[in-house]
Amino acid sequence: MPIGLFWFLAALAIISALGVVVQRNPIHCLLSLVVTLLTIAVLFIGLEAVVVGFLQAIVYAGAIMVLLLFVIWRLNAPVETGPTGTLG
Repeated sequence: MPIGLFWFLAALAIISALGVVVQRNPIHCLLSLVVTLLTIAVLFIGLEAVVVGFLQAIVYAGAIMVLLLFVIWRLNAPVETGPTGTLG
């Protein structure tokens, strides 16, 4: 794997992992988590751990994310939009 591609994927994984923590909308958090897990899977494949990369993509980004999406929809989690009161 070229070093430039590795650093790009590593930066993308870190940025999307920060998106999981920073986002207020649970669906956006879930999408950021999917990007993080798929980026890590591509890193595994690029580092010649093909089986681990495909398992990462299939098990985590596939099955676990679908399960979390159904849990979010089932719980009807409210979306926080920010402070509603005025100061002053």
